[in-house]
Order: sequence, then C-alpha cells, then structure tokens
Amino acid sequence: MTIMEPLAGRVAVVTGVSRRAGIGFAIARELLAAGASVLAQSWTPHDEEQPWGAEPVEDVLAALGGTGPRLAHVAADFAEPDAPGRVVREAVERFGAVDAVVANHARSALGTLGEVTAAELDLCWAVNARASVLLAQAFAAAHDDARPGGRIVLFTSGQHLGPMVREIPYAVSKGAIQQMTLTLADALADRKITVNAVNPGPVDTGWADEELTERVGRALPFGRWGAPDDVARLVRWLVSDEGHWITGQVVNSEGGFRRWAM
Repeated sequence: MTIMEPLAGRVAVVTGVSRRAGIGFAIARELLAAGASVLAQSWTPHDEEQPWGAEPVEDVLAALGGTGPRLAHVAADFAEPDAPGRVVREAVERFGAVDAVVANHARSALGTLGEVTAAELDLCWAVNARASVLLAQAFAAAHDDARPGGRIVLFTSGQHLGPMVREIPYAVSKGAIQQMTLTLADALADRKITVNAVNPGPVDTGWADEELTERVGRALPFGRWGAPDDVARLVRWLVSDEGHWITGQVVNSEGGFRRWAM
C-alpha cells in the first residue's frame, strides 16, 4: 500500500531556520518529510548576538538534504520593512506558488522594566510583531485561492499565561502576536485561509542554562522540556488538510507546564 504524503505539491515558507537545534529547523524537516516544498528563511547576525551563537547556514541546509527541487533558502532581516514581502516573493519565484507561511522567527531580548530601552522595544516590535503582519499581508496577496490549504501559523510565547518580567521587549511583541491572531483569521476567513498561533511552551533548543533547565523542568509533569519535533508535528497538522477547520486559535502546546510550581 502506498502512503500518500499529506503535503505533496504544497509550498511553505518557514522563517527562523537557522540552527539544527531550533524549532524552525524541525518544522522545515517535518514539512519536507510530508512532501512540501520549503523556502527557509534565516538571519545569522541575530544568532551571533545571542549566547547560543550562530551556525553556518550551509550546515543547516545540508542537514535538511541540501537545496534543490524542494528546498530553497533566503537570508532576510525582518527589521527591514520590505523583507517579509521579499521572502514571500522568493517562494513564488522559486516554486511557482505559496500555500503556507510559518512565522517561527523571533528576536530574543532580555530587559526588565528598569532596563528596557525604546530602541529594543522598537526592534522587537519590528521583527516579531510587524514582520508577522507583513508576512500575512504578503501571503494573502500572493496566494492563489484556487489552490487548497491556505495556511498561516504564527508564533507567540507564554506571556498571556504568566508574566515574563525579565524579557519585557520580547514579551510585549509576542503578546501582540497572540492578540492579532483572531483579527487576521477573520480578515482571511472568507478566502478559506486559516490563521493560528502556537505557543510552544518551554522547548529545549539549547538556550537555557543549567539552573533554568532544572527549575522549569520541575514544573513539567511529563518529566522533560518540549522538543522541537513536538512543535513541528503540531505545525504540520495545522497546515495539512486535517487542520482546515481550525482558525483564529492560539494553541498552547506546553506539556502541562505548571508555571505556579516553579
């Protein structure tokens, strides 16, 4: 018996595909395995600023099977207003269409109320929130509604479930994504394009130190942090035909995270 690839013939843009340990990499790998063609976006300079550091994009793409008929890559800085549109256009030029956008990218930024600056607030807003709206706009303009499965998947964090007082620029910008999801879903519902957001909870991508890993781990009843593959499977379902009846939702996929127990 032949098992059909559920996303065969579909084209997806996946942003934030910059590290093999990351969520974006796992999503791209999952969608490729399901038969989709993928345009992967990355922006290495952001990772170079972070404690986890950057990884050569060539190594990341090689681990996905290398660029070719079903995998392409574009480097784009979402702090630039025209970058979201350029990324979507690249997918159409490379593969002839675009069926899904998975806006997994994020600018990470620490900052308490006493430390936060206007510059960092503006940059997090631009990269995390503004770029997500502009990706949705560009996708809506480029998508052929005669094709099945128009999908947008945004990424928020847990700021709507508990405070994140050490990450105010990040939390505020991610909160905007949580709030925009229903509005964008309604704007595109008549075109049968779904818009949902995923809050993946604590995911082990190598960013947490030993103390935080242990402390958060005590609040995770399954006995482990989330894995990037946990997120990727959910995204694959949301962009498949099986997820067509879900729109305007923020899906908290956190493994029962007990914030109050930390």
